[in-house]
Amino acid sequence: MKKIIFLLFAANFFSAVNAQTDTSAKKDINTMVELTNGNYDMGKISAGKPLEFNVYIKNISTDTLVIVNVQVGCGCTTPKYKKADTIVPGNSTFITLGFNGSAVGDFTKYADIIFKNGLTKRVNFHGTAVTDPPKVQ
Repeated sequence: MKKIIFLLFAANFFSAVNAQTDTSAKKDINTMVELTNGNYDMGKISAGKPLEFNVYIKNISTDTLVIVNVQVGCGCTTPKYKKADTIVPGNSTFITLGFNGSAVGDFTKYADIIFKNGLTKRVNFHGTAVTDPPKVQ
């Protein structure tokens, strides 16, 4: 019985120590990065014609950030980035998002930039896909 009580005590102690040293859950990515084109307006674009734009990420924190992954909301969006890209405080990097929507009309899409330690920042882009006007011969 003493062994069980000791094991329960030890498990609770190490659990409490681990919770106190895990500071990543308390960090707010919005206070750590500054984005350019984080809510990008593509305007009117030709439906079915691929288009790309860059999202610039500046580290405004005192922590080093590492991009682990970029997850897109649908198959019409393609990310290009350097996996494990390290951004030291004060420095910047970028990701390129490609879009190839074939449907005509308004669209709103997103991509999640996933950083080390479980931090995620969502970027959005939107616009209107139109058909090209007929060519006059």
